[in-house]
Amino acid sequence: MTLLDLATVRAFEQRSFNAWPARETVFFNGWLFRMSGGYTKRANSVNAAEAGASFEGVRGAAETFYAQHGLPTVFRLSPLAPPEADRELADAGYAFFDPTQVARATLSAAAPHASVNISAAPSADWLDGIAAANGIASTNHELHHAMVRSITMPSAFATLQDHGEAIGFGLAVLERGAVGFYDIVVAPHRRRQGHGRMLTCALMQWGRTKGAESAYLQVREQNEVARRLYAQLGFEDFYGYHYRVPDNLFARPASVPLAKKD
Repeated sequence: MTLLDLATVRAFEQRSFNAWPARETVFFNGWLFRMSGGYTKRANSVNAAEAGASFEGVRGAAETFYAQHGLPTVFRLSPLAPPEADRELADAGYAFFDPTQVARATLSAAAPHASVNISAAPSADWLDGIAAANGIASTNHELHHAMVRSITMPSAFATLQDHGEAIGFGLAVLERGAVGFYDIVVAPHRRRQGHGRMLTCALMQWGRTKGAESAYLQVREQNEVARRLYAQLGFEDFYGYHYRVPDNLFARPASVPLAKKD
């Protein structure tokens, strides 16, 4: 990547950190140690904050930090991380996990869908509904709700209704002329019926009315259905990231937290 590209990646990374804020953040020589009680990898992982930040001493410091909080050490590696970080973690037995693409699109005019209601703040019904649609364990509801309520950037909380039933939910966060889409999810029994498209289009229109010129989102590479939808809506892959996790991350006792959800 060019220096200009890396500067753009840095801006997108900053937006994503602000859109999904961690409960605690420690700065360490150009890296961020994010910690939120174990709910989601994004909010409980080590992230490069600056392009080319040295990885020397980072792994040891991170392992100590997360062990003190009873959490596994998870690394999220974007193009800002130096190549030696991935090599060192692989050599230390950290497994490659969840490759994800950050895709972006230019916003164009779209008619809002009458069945999508958008609010500036999350209601109790929205929080409970998106938790159910996402399959979030009840033990993580309090953490999830607190993290959503801690978002300080202008946000849209979308609910898709069908004959009085809330069947889809979405979150959009606006910052620096770009709107990011998070947790666009449809109830399992109503998926693959075009509802995800309705939610995304409604949030794209919301971003446009708020002055955004572009949109971005994060989508797992293995999620082919979502990737096709977003490509049809004009999203193009910009950069990728992946995680390095302890080999036994998802084989540990249930008493040790860390949600599989990103």
